Amino acid sequence: MINLLLRKISLILALLIVCSVFGLKAQTLDEAITATNNEQYDKADQILQNIAKSAPTSQVYYRLGENTMLNFFSDSISNSLKVVAAEAKGQFEKGIALNASDPLNYVGLAKVASYLGDQQTASQMRAKAKSFLLPYKKVAKIPNPKEYAFTLAKLAESFIIFDKVDTTLAMPYLREALTIDEANGAIYIIAGDIYLLVNNGSLAIKNYNKAQDLDPKSPLANMKIGAIYFKGRNLMAAIPYFEQAIALDKNFAPAYRELGQLYSMAGRFPESKKNYETYLTLTNQNIPAKIRYVNALFYSKNYAEVIKNVEDIFAVDKSRTYLNRIAGYSSYEMAKYPEALVYMDRLFQNLPPDRILKKDYIYYARIIQKKNANYPKLVADLEKANAELAKVKEKNDGLKGPAKEKDKESEEPYLAKIKEIQTGIDACTAELTKGYDAYEKAITFQGEDLNLMQEKANLFYSHRRFNDAAGTWRRMIPRGKDSEDNYMQIGKAYYQGRDFDRADTVFNQLIHKHPEHIPAYLWSANNAAAKDPDAKLGLAKEKFAALIAVAASDSVKYATEIFDALRYLGYSAMQTGNFDQAKSYYNRMINLAPNNKDFVLKAYSSMSALYMTTNEFNKATDVYNKILALDPGNTSAKSSLQYIAALQAGAKPKAPLNEISGIIKDASGTPIPGASVRVKDTAAEAWTNGKGEYRFTMPEESTTLIISAKDYATIEIAVTKSRVYNAVLKK
Repeated sequence: MINLLLRKISLILALLIVCSVFGLKAQTLDEAITATNNEQYDKADQILQNIAKSAPTSQVYYRLGENTMLNFFSDSISNSLKVVAAEAKGQFEKGIALNASDPLNYVGLAKVASYLGDQQTASQMRAKAKSFLLPYKKVAKIPNPKEYAFTLAKLAESFIIFDKVDTTLAMPYLREALTIDEANGAIYIIAGDIYLLVNNGSLAIKNYNKAQDLDPKSPLANMKIGAIYFKGRNLMAAIPYFEQAIALDKNFAPAYRELGQLYSMAGRFPESKKNYETYLTLTNQNIPAKIRYVNALFYSKNYAEVIKNVEDIFAVDKSRTYLNRIAGYSSYEMAKYPEALVYMDRLFQNLPPDRILKKDYIYYARIIQKKNANYPKLVADLEKANAELAKVKEKNDGLKGPAKEKDKESEEPYLAKIKEIQTGIDACTAELTKGYDAYEKAITFQGEDLNLMQEKANLFYSHRRFNDAAGTWRRMIPRGKDSEDNYMQIGKAYYQGRDFDRADTVFNQLIHKHPEHIPAYLWSANNAAAKDPDAKLGLAKEKFAALIAVAASDSVKYATEIFDALRYLGYSAMQTGNFDQAKSYYNRMINLAPNNKDFVLKAYSSMSALYMTTNEFNKATDVYNKILALDPGNTSAKSSLQYIAALQAGAKPKAPLNEISGIIKDASGTPIPGASVRVKDTAAEAWTNGKGEYRFTMPEESTTLIISAKDYATIEIAVTKSRVYNAVLKK
């Protein structure tokens, strides 16, 4: 905002200088300059248009173009740079048509091209402008030194592109201009602007003071210096300079506006209001002035007043549809998302596409995201409601006759709840789709914005659109986001979205690029297990074997990964009846880290399950005794030994046995392979297969099950009379 003010004021002073330089109709031009000076750009434009009709010159059109650009910088929120630049370009081209040898209009075209990012055209236009300035050897021999110097200064200014400037290109023009005309205040103003943009405040103030000395009645230099302190948040130091500007010209409206903004920022609202009221009075309460007042309110974060004043403007002039933009932005900042969406919808419905800004799409997307922040909760609520309904239906299915028909009524509240939640989800989905589209338009507005791409991907992920999130992250790989973590994030997202083929491709790409990245092998194996849940194709076996081969280079560092791989391979072999191979894997688990009690107990537990499956009860007894040697209180091992003793004595074991089973899934309903289901305070444990299924016998007096998986939150479930324990783990 401050840099726009500085640029605006320098252009205003430039118009003042041009007025005296080119000697057009003084009174008429004075009126135009006064209007511009007081930010009445519409009025200034009308005066200049009238001059163009009666006595058109190239210089009149130059000032029309400059006035158009000033209007943009005074209200860059409401105005479209593309539209304003096209209008200014048209004015400069009219000036060239009247006098092709006037360099200033070429400078104007250079500015327009620079703001639009077309630096090649900007360079060409500067060269064209310079070609009309005759080379000189002695300053005294230049026929029109003031015009010559002013053009050089404007060439220097043309290198200011928003808040940046290339001093290596701009300063030579300024030095040359000052050599020719060292008494031109406009040149010092431009020099101050350039020094300020490169953070040299002392030289900026020095040049502004020089401009003030050359034109002591002008309020502009004081405004510039005040703006420096304002920018540095030194509000008390800024106030005297703004007040001095007013003392020099009590009708200098921008000073009152800046003081209004300053006092608002300082929390001195009565003084802020008073200065804003004076500003509006001096500008005759014209709509453009009110709009600039609204912009000042926005930058001072007085969002409620922004909305109030926008509505006041709409009450008398509904054609200013672009004001829906700043009202929408302000409503968003106040967390009034439904109201913000209404304003932004009006903006998109009524504004031509070429006047839509990138920021509009960003705000629109974020407004929709915030407005529908409860979407993940609705999805979770729907899953919960469906699970509750399933339990009721399961209970009702066991009934017969009239009782069954009567209990059918008990399902109705759940069905109604599900319908209500689904309606909310459908409404959110419709709006969120618009939000995703808005993100994409913002991302591709000019080039590709990686930060917004990341923001969109995060949103997809939080909404459990895992494949869309993965696809968006994947777009970033060729744009420098290609670290191991980036690949892992993509692969895991595809895995959660059950797009196992794409997940496999991503993990394989990571392994190829970083062949020693163990997590890639682990997730590649987990993905293969999910893709081949019955292990008929042996996909996971190959992957886990590859993991072990690579991790063997440092079996201490990667002991956990190797252990998990051996456990899966052993369990898979046992499930397919390859007991000798399973035994081999379990022995490797036992010997992997002999001093790791947890590893050894888990390995013994797996081995004992194998011997129980093959009815090798003596070997199972030996293993259970080893478990008790390490963990004397292990109730699972004790219970199993009692069961074996009963069998060997020919007695009938207690029925039913404490065998439990279930399925472990994630929040999206995807089975989780390799999840651990353990009885608390015991070594009794089982792991899920590729379908997320598990089955094992727990000790008789078990009270709690602990269910865990890598990258998921661990949960505990109380043991009841039930023998089926399904669970959902959250990331």
